[in-house]
Amino acid sequence: MDRRKFLGVGLAAFAAIVAPGTDLRAVDFRATMPKAWEVEKTVDGIKALYGNAGLKKSDKLKFKAPKLAENGGSIPITVTSSLDLESIALFQDANPRCLSCVFSVPKGAIIEYDFRIKMRQTAVVTIVGKERGTGTLYTASKEIDVSIGGCGG
Repeated sequence: MDRRKFLGVGLAAFAAIVAPGTDLRAVDFRATMPKAWEVEKTVDGIKALYGNAGLKKSDKLKFKAPKLAENGGSIPITVTSSLDLESIALFQDANPRCLSCVFSVPKGAIIEYDFRIKMRQTAVVTIVGKERGTGTLYTASKEIDVSIGGCGG
């Protein structure tokens, strides 16, 4: 058996063993929570997506972003957490709609997400994570100064 065939069979066997115990289904938040995508202010967006539960600050939910974004068209964001979260959402008040993205987090996943967002002006960016089981909402926020707008600015 050549090496490629061996690795292919091994990978298929591993997936067959691990996959049944892993729930990798993502939630389509645009379909299940359409009003959250239409809201203009972060406070209202959090309520539309997660309800009226109180927010807790935690040093176990962190995100990195530049203090000054030279180009609002591509702002790098890194979100990390050691909490057992079921979803993570990013809100900002710089654009016409405050909700930028929502991630479904598979059970037992390591949370270390890197992505980019657009912002047309300086604003506070807020990350909200919903803990699996308890439904507790954790948050972290940071102001990002935008020198050149990324949404037609």
